[in-house]
Amino acid sequence: MVYLSSFHLPSREEDESFFDVRSANFKTKNFRTCYTTKYPFGMFRDRGLPDNLEFRDITIICGNNGSGKSTILNLIAEKLNLKRRSPFNRSDFFNDYVELCSYKFEEPLSLDSAVITSDDVFERVLDIRRINDGIDNKREDLLREWIENNSSNADAHLHGLDDYDRWKKVTDSRNKKISQSQFIRSRLVRNIEERSNGESSLSLFVDAITDNALYLLDEPENSLSPANQLELKYFLEDCVRHHGCQFIISTHSPFLLSLKGSRIYDIDSVPVRVCRWTDLECVKVFRDFFKENEDKFLF
Repeated sequence: MVYLSSFHLPSREEDESFFDVRSANFKTKNFRTCYTTKYPFGMFRDRGLPDNLEFRDITIICGNNGSGKSTILNLIAEKLNLKRRSPFNRSDFFNDYVELCSYKFEEPLSLDSAVITSDDVFERVLDIRRINDGIDNKREDLLREWIENNSSNADAHLHGLDDYDRWKKVTDSRNKKISQSQFIRSRLVRNIEERSNGESSLSLFVDAITDNALYLLDEPENSLSPANQLELKYFLEDCVRHHGCQFIISTHSPFLLSLKGSRIYDIDSVPVRVCRWTDLECVKVFRDFFKENEDKFLF
């Protein structure tokens, strides 16, 4: 499903004329350039971008670090007012640049549409780690409680009705002969499954992506192992095929670049071009490396 059909970034003329002394913007904006960058003005001025970025069900923006692929996603997200979790770097002129952008829809945009960034993935991993740390601390507390309840002088610490709850735990553990592990499991409610960082990262996409919506994914391969990058690839293809989703992705992962039916913009090339994933330089680096070391693999 295609919701966003095209997006227009400011042309070279629009970019250059914004700060022209003859323009209305000069008097109100130019004084600030002494103190801050003009970003994103000038970033794409000499890159030979097409007049409009045309989108398919899956569109990929590929480029090296610093090439501007994340900036393009942020511009789209801001112009479309998409939901997002993590803040992003922006200058005093970011909104001015966004105002010069335009877009076309093919289908109405769902309110569930959102941008998901590598910062979101990192925060998800940290959240799960914090929760699991809390569970581990609780487990230690319960272990100490079981040992105390089952010690020979446990009754000496009871003081009538005020200690009724504790007394019940002691008698339960004695009369039912509850083992240490049974005692802990019966009182420790795990509200999240322990996962590796990669599995936690992958779960973010599974939980966040719903049917019939547009999603911008900014370097989603971060924190994912090669195997989990493949799992994400298959998941995204399934979301397009069966659940009416559209994806615009910034990445240089060869696994995600191979997403079926995707349109790929190589923004490292000048002018920017649409190409096959196998023609990208970042993919050829992998190919050449494994080819050079082919004799080291045992078959």
